[in-house]
Formats: sequence, C-alpha cells, structure tokens
Amino acid sequence: MMAHPAPVDVAEARPFAVSHSHVSYRGKSAHAAAYPEQGVNAADAFTVAQVAIGLLRQQLPDTVRVHGVMTNGGQAPNAIPAHTEGRWYVRAENLEQLAETESKVWRCFEAGAVATGCTLDIAPESKPYAEFRADQAALRAYARNAAGLGRVFDDASPARRMNRASTDMGNVSQVVPAIHPYVGIRSLPALNHQPEFAAHCVGGDAEKALLDAATALAWTAIDVAEDRAEDRAEGRAAR
Repeated sequence: MMAHPAPVDVAEARPFAVSHSHVSYRGKSAHAAAYPEQGVNAADAFTVAQVAIGLLRQQLPDTVRVHGVMTNGGQAPNAIPAHTEGRWYVRAENLEQLAETESKVWRCFEAGAVATGCTLDIAPESKPYAEFRADQAALRAYARNAAGLGRVFDDASPARRMNRASTDMGNVSQVVPAIHPYVGIRSLPALNHQPEFAAHCVGGDAEKALLDAATALAWTAIDVAEDRAEDRAEGRAAR
C-alpha cells in the first residue's frame, strides 16, 4: 500500500501501463552555411518523428498517451546536428494495448530516419510498468477509514485524474493485493508537476494529508488482516 499527493482525494488508482524509451538519431555534421549539403541533420529527424506522432494521435484511443522530450538537440546553430537524443513515454490501458501502440509510435521515429538518412536507435530505459489492479476489499476499507478521518472524495472533480498516472507498483499489483490511493493537499488550482503544487507540499494542509494518509493506510492494513484471518477461520470451521 502507498498514498500519493494530489490536488484532491481519490481512493482508487487506475494507472496506465507505460514504457520508457531512450531515442537517438545519428547523422553527419557539417557547416550549416558553407557546406549544408554535406550534412545529415539529426535534429530534422526528430522534427519529422514528432510531426508524425502528432498526426498519429488522431487515430489513438483516449486510453493512450504518447509524450516525450528532446534531451540533446545539437550543439551550435552554425553546425548541422550529427546526434540528437530524447526520452519518450507510451502509456496505455494495459500491457497488450501498450505493445500495439508502441509499434505505431516506433514507425513514426523510423519515418524520421528514412526522411533524413539518419540512423535510429530506440532502447528501453526499464521494463514496462503494468496497469494497476486495485484490491477491492482493501480499497473499500481505505475509503471507509479515510472518510472517518474527515477526508472527502469528490468523484466529479477533474483534478481527480491524477489517479491515471503510471507506477511500477502496477507490476506489484499483478502479484499481490495492492492499493494506491491519492491524498489531497488542497492545492487547487495548482496540479501535480507544477511549481505551485510543489509549494503546497509544505505547510499545514500537506502535513495533515501526510498524517491522515499514514493513519488510514495503517487502519486499512489492520482491517484487511483481521478480515482475512476471520475468513481463514471460517474456512477451517466449514471443513
């Protein structure tokens, strides 16, 4: 079990499956003014790929996300870039959909290589994170315990979508019962990964959220352990 800060309280985590990839192109440097025809532009390759991904998004379901950043785009404006790099994430509803989507995204990066004459390398940064499976009994216990502490779950708030992030705890949840609730720190309109949200992570509201989350998780662990011990005892009695 773990809890994660968010703008509002959300009991059930629904993280996407996700893959993390390092993408690099290699071309050939040349003076951009004197000998431009001698260069093979690795920055152009990324441009072609990102345009292709942007066009691909129209055909992707709303359970898919594709996003990334360029971490090395060249060194000087008067030199055609010979090497560029980036980090890209593909997210999907489950591992099966993730694999299907990745093949489409990789073709977009391949298009950049074909169009410019660069070579392409795509390397995984880790094994994929699986989608999250919430244990329903533990989830009900957490929601009850958190409500007992005065936490409020606003199912209509758009800010509750933080529960659709991704986590390697998704892999854990495939093997053992797990929950991953989100605890609100009263940050609105600031949202996760904004500087204003980070500022809200210090202070009275954040400290109360931390204490409430730890307490609710501890109570939940006790409830689940007692319930399962009772189930085992009833099973032995029935035999």
